[in-house]
Amino acid sequence: MRQFDWKEIYKDKIKTALLAMRLIQSGDSIFIGTGCAQPQHLVNALVEHADKIYDAHIVHLLTMGTAPYADEKFREKFKMNSFFIADNVRDAFSRGIGDYTPIFLSEIPAEFESGRIPVDVALISVAPPDVNGLCSLGVSVDIVKSAAANAKYVIAQVNERMPRTFGNCFVHVNKIDMLVPYDEDIVEIPIPESDETLQSIGQNIARLVEDGSTIECGIGRIPQALAEFLKDKKDLGIHTEMFSDWIIDLVECGAITCAKKSLNRGKIIASFCMGSRRLYDYIDNNPFFEFHPTEYVNDVFNISQHEKMVGINVGLEIDLTGQVCADSLGYKFYSGIGGQVDFIRGAARSRGGKAIIAMPSTAKDGEVSRIVPALTKGAGVVTTRGDVHYVVTEFGTAYLHGKSIRKRCMDLINIAHPKFRNELIQAAKTQKYIYEDQIELAWDQVTYPQELEHYDTLHNGTQIFFRPVKPTDEPALSEMLYSLSERSVQTRYMAHTMAFPHKDVQQLTNIDYRQDISIVGTVPGASGDEIVAIAQYFLDPKTQAAEVAFIVQDEWQKKGMGTLLLNYVTDIARQRGVKRFYARVLPANKPMLAVFHNSGYRVNTEFDGDVYSISYDLNKQQ
Repeated sequence: MRQFDWKEIYKDKIKTALLAMRLIQSGDSIFIGTGCAQPQHLVNALVEHADKIYDAHIVHLLTMGTAPYADEKFREKFKMNSFFIADNVRDAFSRGIGDYTPIFLSEIPAEFESGRIPVDVALISVAPPDVNGLCSLGVSVDIVKSAAANAKYVIAQVNERMPRTFGNCFVHVNKIDMLVPYDEDIVEIPIPESDETLQSIGQNIARLVEDGSTIECGIGRIPQALAEFLKDKKDLGIHTEMFSDWIIDLVECGAITCAKKSLNRGKIIASFCMGSRRLYDYIDNNPFFEFHPTEYVNDVFNISQHEKMVGINVGLEIDLTGQVCADSLGYKFYSGIGGQVDFIRGAARSRGGKAIIAMPSTAKDGEVSRIVPALTKGAGVVTTRGDVHYVVTEFGTAYLHGKSIRKRCMDLINIAHPKFRNELIQAAKTQKYIYEDQIELAWDQVTYPQELEHYDTLHNGTQIFFRPVKPTDEPALSEMLYSLSERSVQTRYMAHTMAFPHKDVQQLTNIDYRQDISIVGTVPGASGDEIVAIAQYFLDPKTQAAEVAFIVQDEWQKKGMGTLLLNYVTDIARQRGVKRFYARVLPANKPMLAVFHNSGYRVNTEFDGDVYSISYDLNKQQ
């Protein structure tokens, strides 16, 4: 069989890059292909053509190759309009060369189609045409397909090194005006290095990802770090704007199967990718991957059709009310809106979905908090306080949706860097966002002991999550206390009071984790952890003796909860050098007396006619 010779078949369309540039006239609007599929050879020819034109308008999403048209000497030749500011043009934008258009990525194709953003000439990069005359757009379909479809002229650099990808990613040769054969390496993006902060963020995000979830996760340090903690997940799917090398290991280890996706089952769906040559070779002629235009991938309705859709996006800073800035540093535009809002809203509408904003707690080598009382002057809101659901830093996760300003403040302060927490508390007090008497701790000395988190099982098979109490537990703990029966209140507090004001409850949730320990037992609730039990000990450092106390919500009593709590806090206390426990128990509280006497320790009991005094040495078991 004779070999298919596309250069011979389509020789009437083949031109050199410089000849192709003659289609471009002064004042034209020129679209340049996206990301790592930037047609670098055509861009260089465009700059050579600059002496023949004036006021050409360059439009692009983001490009990862060089951007010679952004040089000061071409200011009168080229005007830039970018939907996303990449590294290669950021300095030019800071000098006032070019414009930035803030727009949701899903809405850009409609601007091309309507002509509100005109495209006279599209410079794109494609793989060689197949026997049917179809050219694959390779690693970047995104808004390229729409730009090409709506351009007056399409000039395509035909690159043998461009991967041939599948999906709705083909342009027929008949829709291309000029073919410029030129082989060059596809731009590669180095795999970012991880660190302890990024690993903690990745681990915290991974805890939110259930088996069978469909994930949106782009490129950069956080997605790469997250991937390490997804390898044990099962039947993950991918519906994402973009991806990078992290996807390969998750496919090969079996974590990504796409077997339970609601749409495009059995396929990884994306609109573009950026990574190494290894990634480009991996997706080349690989039917497991499908590339589709932005108007499909980023459509909020399509995103929301996936059950358990997890949208993971990053922010630059977030204020205490939940407003997220993701495209500027004050007045200086830094990146773009991109697909963040598309996927945040899509994931939020998904059944069982999770919309996540992730960021390190600090910037500038730890000198600046990303969680701030108010956004930096000039900073814009990309994701509104009404759209935000989960916020993740290396210090934990805050769930904000449907929460009051006071609760949002406390939840965000709890995941801020410890050295900024009191500063944030003081700012929140000034704004009357939180109570004026909110406790401030020496956060540089108070570290949440994550190692004390622990799952256990009750007699009836119910799994309980035991963990140290957090300052943000105040509303949940208050709710539990007010749900107690009068009898439970009396047996625990030896009083008939049913009042648990903020000033008292916050004393229980703001502890130093060193001298005093409070362990709560939680079960999943509609709005997060529901506290159903709490055990506390309060240490006298002089004697190394600690008073211990428990309270269990009525419906969770007589299920073995008290025994589990006592055993656990006893283990913690003994490991920390506590010598003795003591407690006061009313005679009517027979279940608690039984818990102590069945603890396995030599319990001393004294009765003064009203109350039993219980004590035992933690180093003397029966």
